[in-house]
Amino acid sequence: MTIEPRTKRFVLGGLLVAVVVAAVVSQFASLRPDGLEYVADQQGFADNTIEHPAAGSPLADYGAGVTDNGVVGKAVAGLIGVAVTFGVGYGLLWAANRKRRGAGT
Repeated sequence: MTIEPRTKRFVLGGLLVAVVVAAVVSQFASLRPDGLEYVADQQGFADNTIEHPAAGSPLADYGAGVTDNGVVGKAVAGLIGVAVTFGVGYGLLWAANRKRRGAGT
């Protein structure tokens, strides 16, 4: 599969922006609870929640389990998210392109 240089620059530029947002900008995320947690606290049912089965996974809670350093944990979790999302998107586009080329023959 050949990619035009203009398309390649666009994809790599988008990937670079996503990496910067995941690794750098994510460090400025608020430590306050999100909207769902806030409403649960306000309505008094926050104590009735149960832990999700994946709550102990390394990427749960914004990467808190990746390392002891919270800054590095957030960055690594964000980068893994970018890599997985890019990989899934690339795989879907590859499969669609392969199917389209197969249908034309």
